Amino acid sequence: MSAEHSDFPVSAAGWQPGVPYNNLPPLPPACTLETVAVLKRCVAARAALGELKMAAELIPNQAMLINTLPMLEARGSSEIENIVTTADALFRFAGKPDAEPDAATKEALRYRSALAAGFEDIKRRPLSAGTAIEVCSVLRGTPMRPRALPGTALANAATGEVVYTPPQGEGVINALLANWAEFLHTREELDPLVRMAVGHYQFEAIHPFSDGNGRTGRVLNILFLVQSGLLTLPVLYLSRHIIASKRDYYRLLVDITQNGGAAWEPWLLYMLGAVEKTALWTTRKIAEIRALAETTRAAIRARAPKIYTRELADLLFEQPYCRIENLIKRGIAKRETAARYLRELAGLGLLREQPAGRERLFINEPLMRLLRAEG
Repeated sequence: MSAEHSDFPVSAAGWQPGVPYNNLPPLPPACTLETVAVLKRCVAARAALGELKMAAELIPNQAMLINTLPMLEARGSSEIENIVTTADALFRFAGKPDAEPDAATKEALRYRSALAAGFEDIKRRPLSAGTAIEVCSVLRGTPMRPRALPGTALANAATGEVVYTPPQGEGVINALLANWAEFLHTREELDPLVRMAVGHYQFEAIHPFSDGNGRTGRVLNILFLVQSGLLTLPVLYLSRHIIASKRDYYRLLVDITQNGGAAWEPWLLYMLGAVEKTALWTTRKIAEIRALAETTRAAIRARAPKIYTRELADLLFEQPYCRIENLIKRGIAKRETAARYLRELAGLGLLREQPAGRERLFINEPLMRLLRAEG
């Protein structure tokens, strides 16, 4: 039995929670999706995404964003599924295949890897069931396929009572996934944000994998925004809003299953509001990162001019938990010189040196404070 979405409320009417929902209606829903309220919210969400896209494109070294903001989304989306870790733990163990972080940190790091794999996948082909399989496989750390065996159901975490049983049968699931992908790519009369929100409900209702569906679905949301041209990089921290309103997120998903029709508008308004709010928040975060990077470059130039290079200054923002090996691999300096550079920056208070087993970590503490801050 899958544990994901264990906070779903118990069904009261409509479908039967204990029976596979093989009659899940295909897309598009048989109702008006783009109501006046939805279209107004679309305008605001699109404007916020436009600001975010521009802010991201204005940073010359986009690795500074790719290496940081998706890590926040990885932590947040994992937390929705009660997989809890910290930003510090994620950055400390990122890029260290020989390290042994705790189980939650390892799971969240796989989420970041899954997002990166999906981002590469949609450069080669349109988002599809194949993308979902790729993402879920990386996320789970093992090859995943759509469910072929019965027995998957979602249960209330407190009581163990089954609250939803997704469609069953490989043929049924594959047909629903094909319809899901077709809807995303062919219903161009609908705003891409509306298609994203509708597609997210449908993917969660199909629940195609034995585990990892919630996180896979949230990765797919961001990938669809990139593929639709609304973002250039997968840097939207969408899970931030969902964490803050987790009960609403699950309640609105279930309302569609139970009631359909009029339940679609509240769900669409919720998702559009999530996009707008998190896009504005992420844009502010990018501006803060950019300003801090400029301040740090100026400080190194002024206080350590002999070691200053743009590559060294930028690396401190690509790798907030920096190691001597990072400088060596980047070709900035050989080992002895790299160690001297980092220790000099630590001596100036620009980095914090911390022992970690046999190695030393040099932490960009101002950046980490910025990334930890929720305001």
